[in-house]
Amino acid sequence: MPFEWLVGLRYTRAGRRNGRNSFISFISAISMAGIALGVTALIVVLSVYNGFQTVVTERMVSVLGHVEVYEVSGAGLGDWRTAAASAARNPQVKGAAPFIELQGMLVHGGDLMRPAIVRGVLPGEEPKVSDIGKQMKQGALEALQAGTSTIILGEELARELEAKPGDKVALAMAQGNSTSNMAPTMHSFIVAGTFESGHNEFDSGLALIHLGDAQELINVSGPFGMRLRLQDMQKAPAVANELRTVLPGHLVIRDWTKLNSGWFAAVKSQKNMMFIILTLIIAVAAFNLVATLVMTVTDKQADIAILRTLGASPFSIMKIFVVQGALVGVFGTAIGVICGVLLALNVGVIVGMFESLFGMHFLSKEIYFISAVPSDLRWADVASIGVTSLLLSLVSTLYPSWWAARVKPAEALRYE
Repeated sequence: MPFEWLVGLRYTRAGRRNGRNSFISFISAISMAGIALGVTALIVVLSVYNGFQTVVTERMVSVLGHVEVYEVSGAGLGDWRTAAASAARNPQVKGAAPFIELQGMLVHGGDLMRPAIVRGVLPGEEPKVSDIGKQMKQGALEALQAGTSTIILGEELARELEAKPGDKVALAMAQGNSTSNMAPTMHSFIVAGTFESGHNEFDSGLALIHLGDAQELINVSGPFGMRLRLQDMQKAPAVANELRTVLPGHLVIRDWTKLNSGWFAAVKSQKNMMFIILTLIIAVAAFNLVATLVMTVTDKQADIAILRTLGASPFSIMKIFVVQGALVGVFGTAIGVICGVLLALNVGVIVGMFESLFGMHFLSKEIYFISAVPSDLRWADVASIGVTSLLLSLVSTLYPSWWAARVKPAEALRYE
C-alpha cells in the first residue's frame, strides 16, 4: 500500500495522545455521521415519493385505462369494434372497451347532492380495460343492464349521498348550451352496487351506468370513444403515437401520462426539489470535512515537514489529506446507503409501529388518496445519491489538502 494511504488511514483513526487529537477525531465522526444521516434521509424520502407515485398511478390506471381514443368532433366513434380491431393489430394492445362520459349532479333524499362524472360502459367489455369489476364492494358490474336504469357508485360517493344498493338516486344534467336558462333534466336510477378503487378522486366522484342508458340520456347512437389496455403501461406514449398513424378519422389519442399530466408534473417537481434540499444536508456534513482537515493540517505541520525532508513531494502530502477526507466520505456514504436501504424497504412497518405507539394516523385518505406510507426503492436513485455524496466529500478535501502541500518545512520545524 502506498505510504500516502497508510498515513491518511492513520490520521483518519487518530490516536488519543492529547485533547486536540481527540477533538479532531470527534469532528471527523460528526462529519461521517452527518453524511450518513443525509444519505439515509435522501434515500428514504425519494423511495417514499416513488412509492406514492407508483401506488397512485396504479390506482388511476385501474380506472382510467392506458390509452383513450375519441373523436374530435364529439360525434362518437360509430363502429367502435372496427376501431378496436385496428388497434388490436398493435402487439401491445390486449383489450378495448367503449365509453361515454357525462357530468351531472347526483341527488338522494332531496337534500343530499354531489357532483359526479357518470361513465357509460359495457359490463362485458369493461373488465378488459379496468379493474372496477374486481373492486366492487357491493353488487356486481354485471348488474348494469341496458334499459334497467341501474347505477354503480364509488364507495365514498355512496357514503356522502347516504345511498345503498336498492335506493333510488336522481341524475340532474344540464340541457342546451351553457348560456341557456333551461332547467336541468332529471333521470332516476337504482343503485346496484358500489366500488372502491383506492383513489379518493374516483371513489368520491365517479359513477357507472350501462352504455345503452348513457346513449339514451344524450340521444346518441354510439360511444364517444374507447379505452385500451396494454401489455406494458410504460409503453403507452409510444403506442399512442403509433395508433395515430393507424386508426382512421380525426381522433384524439391520449395515454395515461397525458390524462393526469398536471399531477405527474407536480410530483416530479416536488421530488426534484426535495432531492436538492436534502442534498444540502449532505453538503453541510461534507463541508464539515474542511474544518476537520484544516485542524488536522494545523496539528500535523511538524509531521508534514518531516515527511517533506524525507523526500515526500507536495503532491504526496496532498494525497494524504485527500485520502483522509475521502475515507470519511466513503464510510459515511456506505453507512448511509445501508441504513437508507433498510429503512426504505421497511418504511411501512416502521410507520405502522409509530402509528400504533402514538395512536395517530400520518396520512389522511381524503387528502393523500392513500392511507398507508408506500415505498419504492430504486437502485438508480441510490446510485445517484451515493455518487453525489462521494463527489461532495472529495471536493471538500481539495482546499485543506492544497494548503497542507504548501507547508514550508523550515517554518514548521522552527519551534520544534
